Amino acid sequence: MIKRRDFLLTSLSFAFAGMVMPSVLFAKNPAAANLTDAQKQDVKRITEYLNGISSFAGRFQQYSDQGGLATGSIYMRRPGFLRVEYDPPVKILLVADGIAMNYLDLELNHLEQAPLQLSPMWFLLRKKIDLDDDVVVTGLEKSANAIRLHLVQSGAPEAGSVSLEFLDKPLELHQWIITDPNKNEVRVGIFDARFGIPLDNALFKTPSKRSKKG
Repeated sequence: MIKRRDFLLTSLSFAFAGMVMPSVLFAKNPAAANLTDAQKQDVKRITEYLNGISSFAGRFQQYSDQGGLATGSIYMRRPGFLRVEYDPPVKILLVADGIAMNYLDLELNHLEQAPLQLSPMWFLLRKKIDLDDDVVVTGLEKSANAIRLHLVQSGAPEAGSVSLEFLDKPLELHQWIITDPNKNEVRVGIFDARFGIPLDNALFKTPSKRSKKG
């Protein structure tokens, strides 16, 4: 069974990798990859594909190299909205409400919030995704049926890095890996995804703590 401490570290990395110690706040962007013409075409394809995703809902499996495995449901609607619901026994809810990333621990009745721009997933939630201006492409790997793209948000390397994994032919987002400034990894694999579907506004309502009785 997943240990609570390990899971909390995993979830916080998922949501708040940008909330880091001052020693890394002024880190420089890593150098951009020297891409071949073929790789540049792949980046263009990926950009067009991501901009074509207005919304999706699906299931996910999350694994951290700190230890721990969790599953749940994920909902995303661009621009600015994300909801991550974990399956029992985990009592955690993550919601991007268009302004902030909210982390609610239902068991402890504790809420943390951070500007959405500090989340390493922010660039995926923008109105327009631009992999030339918004992020630094630090690498691209391609196999017969998959592509992995390594990214750092421009001007905010303190938010950590993201690697996006796509199935190819046809192109489809399959997994992302978030690496925080301390080199801890969180892997989130997506399955049973449905794209371009309507999602109710209530899914992205800012969560709140339970009111105290008496």
